[in-house]
Amino acid sequence: MVPSSQGGADYREGGATAPGQAVADELEAAEPAEAFETREARVQPAQHGERLDKVLVALAPEFSRSHLQHLVEQGHVLLDGVPATTSSRRLKSGQQLALQLVPTDESRAFRPEPMALAPLYEDEHLLVLDKPAGLVVHPAAGHWAGTLLNGLLAHHAGAAALPRAGIVHRLDKDTSGVMMVGKTLPAVTALVRAIAAREVHRRYLAIAQGNLQEDGFSVEAPIGRDPRNRLRMAVVAGGKPARTDVACLARRDGFLALRCTLHTGRTHQIRVHLASRGLPLVADGLYGGRPALGLERQALHANELELTHPVSAKPLAFVCPPPPDFAAAWAAAGAQATMPPNKQR
Repeated sequence: MVPSSQGGADYREGGATAPGQAVADELEAAEPAEAFETREARVQPAQHGERLDKVLVALAPEFSRSHLQHLVEQGHVLLDGVPATTSSRRLKSGQQLALQLVPTDESRAFRPEPMALAPLYEDEHLLVLDKPAGLVVHPAAGHWAGTLLNGLLAHHAGAAALPRAGIVHRLDKDTSGVMMVGKTLPAVTALVRAIAAREVHRRYLAIAQGNLQEDGFSVEAPIGRDPRNRLRMAVVAGGKPARTDVACLARRDGFLALRCTLHTGRTHQIRVHLASRGLPLVADGLYGGRPALGLERQALHANELELTHPVSAKPLAFVCPPPPDFAAAWAAAGAQATMPPNKQR
């Protein structure tokens, strides 16, 4: 196959459009907000009868076959000027092929996206913010855009030069509350070391389902990937050490209002440890919880954060009250709504 446009693919937004203006214009109509390079070629006699996706691999070897199949499904491939929507279609010698080189979602993930952040504290080195439920912290499969990382890249210019835009710990998508971000490399380095040394203290509010007689307990059990379900974590032999202290603040009608203190920061730690005690979080379907008390997302809120400023060494402490959905469920579970407003103390 001999491409009719010269040069390699342009992966950047706003990449140049290749020759063949009529074809390019038709392709651009499918993606009006962004312009991408269009690569064209004529099907050669040796390719007669070949599948469309196989020929596309020869035309754009920098893309995976699965991504090229996705581009076909999305209407980014034209055959004789008409969208070709079936990757298995057999081609004929002499047909004109046009492929719009739309980058993979993953390759476009680390770009600035302005979003409203809710800072609790900010200076040149440190940002402490109130993360809303529903916001993914870091790009991953299924969430390549609209993450906190994208927002941080738009929030300050220095984020682009930092590992993970300065993110040093994460909250799950549906967990709300306080988290910290480094804004300079010295701050990021110091925060990572402080977390590893367990010098950062985090407390959460949680609403669990079940019955509990005692007023508190600790779970010290290793956490690793669940061998039966790779989407879950579990208490497993050989997992990473993890400890959670739990205090019961109120109980009502089979619901428990809990304060959880982390001594380690494993993935899904509170969710896993409580579920291992038969106390799944309200609405945490992954670990056996069911929607209740008006909550459709897991009942977990990062309420308190204590740390030493990574540069000035000043002690800092933050209290972040939960959003309305959690606050209403918290009250329904019998707990007193006496938490102070967002503030540094």
